[in-house]
Amino acid sequence: MIAVVIGGGTMGAGIAHLLLAGGHEVVLAEAGAERVAAARRAVEASLAKAAARGRLDRDPADLLVNLTVVGRLARVPADLVVEAVPEDLDLKRRVLAAAASACPDAVLASNTSSLSIGALAEGLPGERVVGMHFFNPVPVQELVELVRHDGLAPAVLARARAWAEQLGKTVVEVRDSPGFATSRLGVAVGLEAIRMLEEGVATAEDVDTGMRLGYGWPMGPLRLTDLVGLDVRLAIAEHLAAELGPRFAPPALLRDKVARGELGRKSGRGFFTW
Repeated sequence: MIAVVIGGGTMGAGIAHLLLAGGHEVVLAEAGAERVAAARRAVEASLAKAAARGRLDRDPADLLVNLTVVGRLARVPADLVVEAVPEDLDLKRRVLAAAASACPDAVLASNTSSLSIGALAEGLPGERVVGMHFFNPVPVQELVELVRHDGLAPAVLARARAWAEQLGKTVVEVRDSPGFATSRLGVAVGLEAIRMLEEGVATAEDVDTGMRLGYGWPMGPLRLTDLVGLDVRLAIAEHLAAELGPRFAPPALLRDKVARGELGRKSGRGFFTW
């Protein structure tokens, strides 16, 4: 089967990797020649890393023959489209509108972690639009959060679930609401961890160790924020604060770090040095 991924950043490359490893043909769309080349390199690096760790049962080269990276999405007989562009409502709606035209029979899935799926679906064939929230790193994390809005066709939800399960993921299903389930809870803990650091309650390492050993988290909330990206977490917190109130107001420490370019792993420094 053919799947389209739009956006070749960390999440898009990871989703493309997952789909290739699942035996599918993948069209990965990015904007501009430089981004097209970078997207291909990101998928290649992700597959090579998995192979080196014994997590692939095929040679990466055999999977990459099923990858096409394009600078503009043309008509594709795809069954699934996943957009993984930045968390900007207007941008995502434009991308999904183009995908709806180019892939008239496909499930239109958004990898958003916080934006309203109902709002994304406005003006589109909304019965085909579903939230399909993957987690980073996509090839490793077991969960996919499916988000349904009032206009979603039950058959499309079932198709999205079948895709996720075929790819080896466990599915949780939630109603469209700000932050869904996972982002709302994860951001709340992450913001409180930042406030504790800001107030001198404990060091970043000790906050994270407490959550790992005391609560069984595989990774502490501050290291997870570094992995997600401080700029991404700030944008989500601002959105949730606007929707749900001041309990999601971003701490000054988070704003300051983003202003200094300390964005986490992708910049080499966040709450930890990478």
